[in-house]
Amino acid sequence: MKNKDRIKLKVVGLTYSQIQSGAYALILGQVEGPYRIPVVIGAPEAQSIAIKLEGIIPPRPLTHDLFESFTHAFGIKLKQVYIYKFEDGIFYSELTFSDGERQIVLDSRTSDAIAIAIRTKSPIYTTQEILTTTGFVLDSESNTPMRRDKDDEFDIDAEPKIENYAIEELESLLAKHIEKEEYEEAAKIQALINEKKNKNNSH
Repeated sequence: MKNKDRIKLKVVGLTYSQIQSGAYALILGQVEGPYRIPVVIGAPEAQSIAIKLEGIIPPRPLTHDLFESFTHAFGIKLKQVYIYKFEDGIFYSELTFSDGERQIVLDSRTSDAIAIAIRTKSPIYTTQEILTTTGFVLDSESNTPMRRDKDDEFDIDAEPKIENYAIEELESLLAKHIEKEEYEEAAKIQALINEKKNKNNSH
């Protein structure tokens, strides 16, 4: 299938999965289109994606960060991620790499593929069939429960007491979570800091 026949996607955000306990839903959106695709992923992969979306820099590289550094070191580029099949509730993906002379296609879990793609700023594609079979259309943007655009808010279940913290207190708490490598909590706090800063700038 040629690229022109593929549907380009973007990462819209993350939210807790309503289907599977302890899992998350990675929301992929059709570029210049109304469809959204929910992909159920595990907590470690969600954590890896979340800290990158929120711009958190861990003290030591995570697996996906290490993979990105490895490809850069050897002059390898991720050309694209292609979600090519959906079967029995599972999305199947492949990664296309190039070293400038040859291309190699590798099979991958979709969650890992997306985590690498957002780090390398590589395009993500799927088929029209998968889009219409697994996707949904929002009635309006206001119904979207997650975020990716910089002016939107990330969907977090922050504790009410934390929401009342000052930005300085939140930043101190954020540093502690990063130091302990508690990246899931760090991502939530970073999102809350961003929300408060956006509100302050709007006044």
